[in-house]
Amino acid sequence: MTNELLILIVEAIAVYFLVLWAHSLRNRLGLAHFYALIGSLTAVMVWVTDAGVRVNIPGVSFMVGSTVFYTALLLGVFVVYVFDGPRATRIAISTIIGVSIMVPVVTLVLHWQLRISSPDGLSYFPPQSLRIYSASIFAALADLIFLAIAWEFLGQPKLQVQLWLRAFLTLLGVLWLDVILFATGAFAGTPDYLKIMGGTFLSRLVIGIFAFPFLYWYLAWQSGKNGMEIENRPVLAILKEVTRVRQELSLAQREIELRKEVERENVTLIESLQQAMKEVKVLRGFLPTCSYCKDIRDEGGNWHQLEAYLQRHSEVKFSHGICDKCLKEHHPGIDLSSGSGT
Repeated sequence: MTNELLILIVEAIAVYFLVLWAHSLRNRLGLAHFYALIGSLTAVMVWVTDAGVRVNIPGVSFMVGSTVFYTALLLGVFVVYVFDGPRATRIAISTIIGVSIMVPVVTLVLHWQLRISSPDGLSYFPPQSLRIYSASIFAALADLIFLAIAWEFLGQPKLQVQLWLRAFLTLLGVLWLDVILFATGAFAGTPDYLKIMGGTFLSRLVIGIFAFPFLYWYLAWQSGKNGMEIENRPVLAILKEVTRVRQELSLAQREIELRKEVERENVTLIESLQQAMKEVKVLRGFLPTCSYCKDIRDEGGNWHQLEAYLQRHSEVKFSHGICDKCLKEHHPGIDLSSGSGT
């Protein structure tokens, strides 16, 4: 028993450090390797948990999958959210949930294959009930979202919660929430339901106390490194980020539609202008004009009255009257001042 517990502790320390070390390399290598690591650990966690690998000490039973791998994944998502924000966290959560769904699917395929070819090999891939798998996936999703919400709630300036206490309460809250959701979803209604929940609460408390120093050390180290500060986000930041992205996509779509409408209007306007240009008649160049009667000669050598020519070749229309000079010359008997003749 002592050797099993010692091996469990060494495994937990090694995996915790591996996850945190992979995250610490993000500034040089990005987060792709980190996502790959947590995806691999998720697959191992599901398999080890299904196999029922555990370490028993008086009064407490530790499931190796939860103690080592699930807690490591929790630490990984914790530090990704704190230092990389909601978007990176959603990718990490999607990776964990996606692998958690794929493992039972692969297991079913392998069971079907082994049942046909080698029935003795079925023990290598322990089956699991759909209820337990569903409870596990739902609990994992709720845990990781709750982690972000609890972290931001405890980080509100008015509460003035110290970093170490904020980290511990968030970690323990997530661990205990997982107990409630998973045990209820998987075992509610069975005779051992309360016994499983009580024992798991105690084991998760021990795990939380053990894992907390690793988390706090990493948070303090990264926040002090190069002057990096821990951002204070709204309590529902991880959910609001999703809403904000959707709003931005909606705005972008409306902007695209608006631009298309403007382009259509521009095309219509251009076509209207082109049609108007075709209809407009403009006189250019030299017009051969008679110096006496002012008639205009066209290209065919024919002479036209000035008014007729201009009306034919432009949009000009004429109205006729008599100027003062011509009135005096042709009608000298009309009095311009009185408007009546003499």
